[in-house]
Amino acid sequence: MSDNRFKIVFDGALLPGVESTTAKLNLAELFKSDVQAIEKLFTGRPVALKRDLSHSDAETYLIALKNAGVDARIEPEQPVAFSLAEAHETDSGGSDFSRPAASPYAPPRAAVGEHTAEFTTLKVFTIHGRIGRLRYLAWTLVLTLALLVAGGIISTASFAVATASPTAGTILGVLLGLALFVALVWVSVQIGVQRLHDLGWSGWLYFLNLVPVVNSIFPLLLLVLPGNTGANQYGPPPPRNSTAVKVLATLWLAFIPVMLAIVVTLGMNGYLNQLEANMDSSYESSSITSDDATDQSVTVDEEEAAQSADDTAEPVDSPEQ
Repeated sequence: MSDNRFKIVFDGALLPGVESTTAKLNLAELFKSDVQAIEKLFTGRPVALKRDLSHSDAETYLIALKNAGVDARIEPEQPVAFSLAEAHETDSGGSDFSRPAASPYAPPRAAVGEHTAEFTTLKVFTIHGRIGRLRYLAWTLVLTLALLVAGGIISTASFAVATASPTAGTILGVLLGLALFVALVWVSVQIGVQRLHDLGWSGWLYFLNLVPVVNSIFPLLLLVLPGNTGANQYGPPPPRNSTAVKVLATLWLAFIPVMLAIVVTLGMNGYLNQLEANMDSSYESSSITSDDATDQSVTVDEEEAAQSADDTAEPVDSPEQ
């Protein structure tokens, strides 16, 4: 074996701030193995995770282990002489990773970096996998636009049917609106659960959106908190954000204050219209009251004038007198 070959050695050490459980889960994902088998690596003895590597390949494997939270190191390969019996025992032990290896340098069942996805596969219509913050924003914008378009189509179709039969138009609008609502909720739950997985949280926490007061804060956490940089118990990290994702996320962030401004403007207009209507009704009431008072005063004056005329009238002598 030449002197320019290297190996990756691990003796159970972890990077600062990384919990043992998290590191074991990350290694299980890298090795495509279970946590019980990964426990065999944490004995404190040095284990060669990968052998006979060039320096560049060794650096690649080391970066993968660093992302998993493992403090591994690169060491040059040293010629080691094995007997035929020892080699046979090592090969047979290597086929079952759960069995203790005869040699402390026996490799694990799967080589690091081989058959391991660097990023998770994006699947929207599922509760499995992970999506990041920007991709979550982008999908929220897409769902909002789809809701507006589908709502317009449903309203147009219902109005067209209602011109011939109001009852049929109402029934059609209710059924299509209910189907649209169920589809929107279903997709929203799926992308929300994947966003929780990116944070390393359980998808069941999505039901916090049903709790009053909490549901006004919890969605903001999904937009603000960063996801795990490495693999977690829900899989590898999501792919890097494409240009389209960044553009859609930016448009959604710009769309939110516009929507708030529209809502505030409509609310102020409604308040001003209501205030104006109240003022008009008060003015009309006061006008009616003043008119009634004028009519009453005129009537009183006419009655007094008539009474005065009766009092001042001279009596007429009768013919007999």
